[in-house]
Amino acid sequence: MEEKKFDINSLIGFVLLGAIILWWMWSNQPTPEEKLEAEKNKIENVEKTNVTSPLTDSTSNPNIITQATDSLSLVKAQGQLGVFAYSATLSSAKEEGETVLENDLLKLIISNKGGQIKEALLKKYVTYDSLPLYMIKDKNASFNINFGTSDNRTLNTKDLFFEPTLTKVDGNQVLSMKLKVSEGNFLEYRYTMKPTEYMVDFTVRSQGLNTSLDTNKPVTLDWNLEALRKEKSISYENQQTEMYYEKEDEKIDYLSIGGEDDDEEKDVNWVAYKQHFFSTILISEQAFSTAKLASKTLSIDQDVDTTLTKAFYLKAPLALQAGELNYNMNWYIGPNDFQILKKYDRNIKEIVNLGWGIFGYLNRWLFIPVFNFLQLFIGNYGLIIILLTIVVRIIMSPLVYKSYLSSAKMKVLKPEMEEINKRLPGKENAMKRQQETMALQSKAGVSPLAGCIPAILQMPVFFALFKFFPSNIDLRQQGFLWADDLSAYDSIYELPFRIPMYGSHISLFPILASLAIFFYMKMSQDQQMGMQQPQQEGMPDMQKMMKMMMYLSPVMMLVFFNMYASSLSLYYFVSNLLTVAIMLVIKHYIIDENKIHAKIQENKLKPKKEGKFRQRLNQAMSQAQEQQAQQKKKK
Repeated sequence: MEEKKFDINSLIGFVLLGAIILWWMWSNQPTPEEKLEAEKNKIENVEKTNVTSPLTDSTSNPNIITQATDSLSLVKAQGQLGVFAYSATLSSAKEEGETVLENDLLKLIISNKGGQIKEALLKKYVTYDSLPLYMIKDKNASFNINFGTSDNRTLNTKDLFFEPTLTKVDGNQVLSMKLKVSEGNFLEYRYTMKPTEYMVDFTVRSQGLNTSLDTNKPVTLDWNLEALRKEKSISYENQQTEMYYEKEDEKIDYLSIGGEDDDEEKDVNWVAYKQHFFSTILISEQAFSTAKLASKTLSIDQDVDTTLTKAFYLKAPLALQAGELNYNMNWYIGPNDFQILKKYDRNIKEIVNLGWGIFGYLNRWLFIPVFNFLQLFIGNYGLIIILLTIVVRIIMSPLVYKSYLSSAKMKVLKPEMEEINKRLPGKENAMKRQQETMALQSKAGVSPLAGCIPAILQMPVFFALFKFFPSNIDLRQQGFLWADDLSAYDSIYELPFRIPMYGSHISLFPILASLAIFFYMKMSQDQQMGMQQPQQEGMPDMQKMMKMMMYLSPVMMLVFFNMYASSLSLYYFVSNLLTVAIMLVIKHYIIDENKIHAKIQENKLKPKKEGKFRQRLNQAMSQAQEQQAQQKKKK
């Protein structure tokens, strides 16, 4: 019998034949679309069999259609989502479910789709027309993370389904929203709501995704919001609505209020979508390395019935650490209340626009404490504004007295200054005339700047309160007399047409404030006229300029304040009324011009040592006078 030997050629043939069979099977396997079509046909056959065949009892296997549908969904999800298809098979992904987080102040509805805030309701406030005040509703906001996957896909979390788990930890509501790759690998949004806080802790982290994410592609956070209208005046609300943000060096910046604006910044700690009295703020413990910021005004027309005012946009890359995400953040969704915001050690109180420099200091350390103190005893905010105005006027009354006293001194000295002007007429004597006038004022102890300095010192108070009243949320929807809201205009009549820059209504407090400022400026002009020196040749006519200001200031008040907060107009009305009263008291009961004249004559007899500045000034004027005389001789 012949012994069989190993045939290398047969082995090679079998290997090649096997390779050909494997290649044929691989090249002819159905595509995901063909699998999908096959599953559809399978379902149709099952349904057809259940309907047409009397021998088939559908109750014998009730899960057959559900199993086929689940299989179809899985195939479809795998084709679209790849490794993230697991989340599409969970029970939470069958419909757009939602979870409620709620405390005494804030109610949030979190959607399974996208794991983001679907609705945000401030429970203690209502809109100008008494409707519930929503910061987020009807898809006006979107929070999304865009990322690439290891199987070469680009996905957005806003399109994916998260699985919710709500628990309670130390009295806080904790909602974990997980976008799962598998049972132990996921991307998680974690919301933690405390019982009496507008601030919600928010964590974005991943676990086991270092092999599922494409680390060569950026992970990008996109947060967009279209602000819902909340106040009576759209134009005034837009003036107070803007995007604020803080950079790594704790420098606060913002985008332009009007129209469209955009910017790109580095190392951004937080971004605030600030409306007039309410804000939505995203705060991150780990600064965004770069942030693209943009805002756009959607409506400024008061006559257009709209629900949206401005749109805000943020786009920032998120850094991966060992292929994973780990960001601790916070959402602040609440009022722009300075007392509430300053509790948080994140500098977000700066979104309340109290003015820069000395104006902000006056508001923080003087007007806010006084206002809060008065709130303890008085419930009517109109009366609080009037009392605050009285306090301010009493504090400022010494400056008013100094200004009026200086004016009275100049008025008494005016005949002697006119005598100098008559004795030294013409341009050629201008220098000498000025020198003798200054010498007379120096001997009498009178300074022309003494009347200006008190007025200048009052300006910071004026501008500080100009910022204080419109920013004070305590005045919102608080009525006084005919004004139903001290934070908005006090309309007493609606016009059938619109006047440019004025509006389509008539507010009464600006009219009263305009009348008060007219009488104040009239008294000031009369006082200044009494002390004013005769007009010098080539110099502007100060009398005409003062008359023009006397009429122009009330008109500006009347026009521009018609749309402003009635609290501001109320303050200026009471303030100017009190100033007029104080000036009348000073004029008729405190200042005696005869005594002032006697005092000036007494001062003129006393030897007065000139200061270094005065000596240098006189020396310079003497040299100029000599040069003028020499030039005249040469001519």
